[in-house]
Amino acid sequence: MNKKVFGALPQQLEPDEGIGFFRIPRSSLNQKIKRLNIALKKRLNSIGDLMGLSDISRWAGNDWTLHWAASALAIVLCAMPWRAASAQQPAVGHETVGRAMNQSASDLPQLVDITAKTGIHFTHLSSPGKKYIVESMSGGVALVDYDRDGWPDIFFTNAPDVDMSLAGTKARSALYHNNHDGTFTDVTDKAGVGHPCWAMGAIVGDYNNDGWPDLLISCFGGVVLYQNNGNGTFTDVTKQAGLSSDRGWATGAAFGDYDNDGFVDLFVPHYVDLDLNDLPTLGSKKTCMYHEIPVQCGPRGLQGSPDNLYHNNGNGTFTDVSKQAGVDDAQKYFGLTSVWSDFNGDGRLDLFVANDGEPNYLYQNDGHGKFTDVAYQAGIAVNKDGYEQANMGVALGDYLHTGRFAIAITHFSEEYTTLFRNDGGFNFTDVSDQAGIALATAPYVGWGDSFFDLDNDGWPDLFLVNGHVYPQVDTKDIGTKYREPKLMFLNQHDGKFRDISKLVGPAIQIPQVSRGLAVGDLFNDGHMELVVENLEGSPMILRTEGDLKNQWISFEFAGTKSNRLALNTRVRVTAGDLVQVGEVLSGGSYLSQNDLRLHFGLGCHDKVDTVEITWPSGEKETLHGLSAGHYYSVLEGHGVVPREKIVPVAKAH
Repeated sequence: MNKKVFGALPQQLEPDEGIGFFRIPRSSLNQKIKRLNIALKKRLNSIGDLMGLSDISRWAGNDWTLHWAASALAIVLCAMPWRAASAQQPAVGHETVGRAMNQSASDLPQLVDITAKTGIHFTHLSSPGKKYIVESMSGGVALVDYDRDGWPDIFFTNAPDVDMSLAGTKARSALYHNNHDGTFTDVTDKAGVGHPCWAMGAIVGDYNNDGWPDLLISCFGGVVLYQNNGNGTFTDVTKQAGLSSDRGWATGAAFGDYDNDGFVDLFVPHYVDLDLNDLPTLGSKKTCMYHEIPVQCGPRGLQGSPDNLYHNNGNGTFTDVSKQAGVDDAQKYFGLTSVWSDFNGDGRLDLFVANDGEPNYLYQNDGHGKFTDVAYQAGIAVNKDGYEQANMGVALGDYLHTGRFAIAITHFSEEYTTLFRNDGGFNFTDVSDQAGIALATAPYVGWGDSFFDLDNDGWPDLFLVNGHVYPQVDTKDIGTKYREPKLMFLNQHDGKFRDISKLVGPAIQIPQVSRGLAVGDLFNDGHMELVVENLEGSPMILRTEGDLKNQWISFEFAGTKSNRLALNTRVRVTAGDLVQVGEVLSGGSYLSQNDLRLHFGLGCHDKVDTVEITWPSGEKETLHGLSAGHYYSVLEGHGVVPREKIVPVAKAH
């Protein structure tokens, strides 16, 4: 099927069920016809623009038969040489031509698998058959400097299968301490974080504002809050904090101070309402078939669960304010990933929630503890053709240098990773095709994703990990496999990305069933590492190596009026004509947590002219003339300070 005409089809348009050319389910046929008509009109008008014709969708009228005739015409038009020349090979500027043509594999940094050298020996448990959806969705990973020594440590989540869980057998998650020499030591037992729950993912926040990063584990069965004791150990304070009432299938949570009171609040999206003692069996319903292959059931055909917003009371406890805030998800969509950010620049945190196979939410913070969903008006609820997609991983990045964060969302195979350009004023545009990422991502099931600067040229590149949910796809030639490679897209500085996945080394071409992705500078050398948690077997840690000539600068922030970890501090860095924006974020990717320190590539610039900081409190601060190649510690209201000024005093064991 030509995606240039029809776009990505929603999951309910499976080829193995229903009636008609697309096998549209009978129960929703009229709705799909209406939406296909809208999508087709958009596609036809796009083709008309290329031909110099106006509004050619009128040719098709409103008759269903004529629309299919028009679709056939569109397919033919899309195959014509002038279409290939004009649409598939867009014009680029001199800088982009030089960048694309002159960069061979030898010129690019290489992503090298260093897992074996790190001393990390972790295995994510997995059932071979993946008979149930809950066995396919876990695998988040978090970077957390839990001892505040300035070196990111790694927390890997783990999960049992259904049989293990029913038998009372637990899966061991693992915390690895960074030894500062390229290796890590397993400190799980000492830290007391080995068996939180059926763990899905992990995020970092400082719920009690003591300067020690705490861990929030999202679980199949609620959440677990680990308080950092400041001595290398953690205490489960879920009940004391008022979070034990959350018993749903929690997924990609996020901390953020939405009311600017200096204490981080917590949003927890939930997925499917599932009972381990009453599970639908493999291939038992129409929604449990994929290309005529019997597979696990869900999420289609299952009930969703509502979401929760917990307000931080400032005394170590939280209060559920979901309903009065307007973010309780009354529709019970399949929530997977949430991210806090001020998307319209009014000084208040807004909330984006990616829902699997359902419209996304974009909650505008109205102040006074209230939110309004503006996702449809903003153009980010569905893709450009009006379809819901299997929204899973979420990455924010200013890939265009506009000062606004675009949103990249990973999806299921036969869809595509959606890149929503942020046009300002709560207006987003799906530019996946124009940016050059739609076609390359369509064959894969995408999960964790991140904008990060591979070559430190000052322009965010895009990395994402893949892996199917159905092992059974390997039994039939349907164009997709269970184990899949990873993808690396290089920013071309003109709104487009170049797929360089096969040019950055063989490691990311190894097919795996990947889920979580966390990015950070593990070795404090100014080059980012990628930590990938796989659903099956060992993780993969990728290090950037090669002739790395470009400069960089990094920052660690601490709030005073703002929350202590400075979550959602926004930073604008100017070096000559290079202007970048970054933000300290909790959560994101897929069930994962990136390094809280902000990293900026500087290209050939050996210093930064200005660093403009907007703290969550609303205070603004500007730094001047900082040299490249260094980490800087910044304390709200005090500028650059020695690192010991932002680190809390260690507590006795």
